[in-house]
Amino acid sequence: MNTEPDTDPSAEPEESEIPPGAEESNEPNEPNDLAAELEKFRDLALRSRAELDNYRKRVVREKEEAIRYANARLLEDLLPILDAFELGLQAAQGGGDSGSLVEGLVMVRRQLEEFLRSHGAEAVEAEGVAFDPNFHQAVAHEPSDDVAEGDVIRQVRKGYKLKDRLIRPAMVFVSKGSPTV
Repeated sequence: MNTEPDTDPSAEPEESEIPPGAEESNEPNEPNDLAAELEKFRDLALRSRAELDNYRKRVVREKEEAIRYANARLLEDLLPILDAFELGLQAAQGGGDSGSLVEGLVMVRRQLEEFLRSHGAEAVEAEGVAFDPNFHQAVAHEPSDDVAEGDVIRQVRKGYKLKDRLIRPAMVFVSKGSPTV
């Protein structure tokens, strides 16, 4: 019997037989590789910073432009109403009958009301309703036999809401109730 261990020349060498420095490593060993990698990351950081700066500038520019031209659509919708008003003024100055002038003014009012509605504005209800300081501004109190105390007698100036936000309160006269004799 042979007591010597079997040695196969094609067998892989044991770990202890791998010469030092021959192992593969993911980290660069030479200073040139480290400097190149550092330069690569420095360049990446500079490019990222430049992109962020450009993004910020673009956002500021777009915001300024949006603010500058925000009312363009509103004005486009208002111009036909102005045209109708000018036609009404020309008719009044031309000495036409007063019926056509009134008809022109009614048309302009109708267009303005439709314009406001189309942009989300609506009139605040005032006459005949209970006074609400959230929507009404009291101009005066008057005695009234017909209107209950605290209700609006008449409206002096219309109030308007834009969706659910009050733009301008209605200016109203409020009832003090029946006059005392």
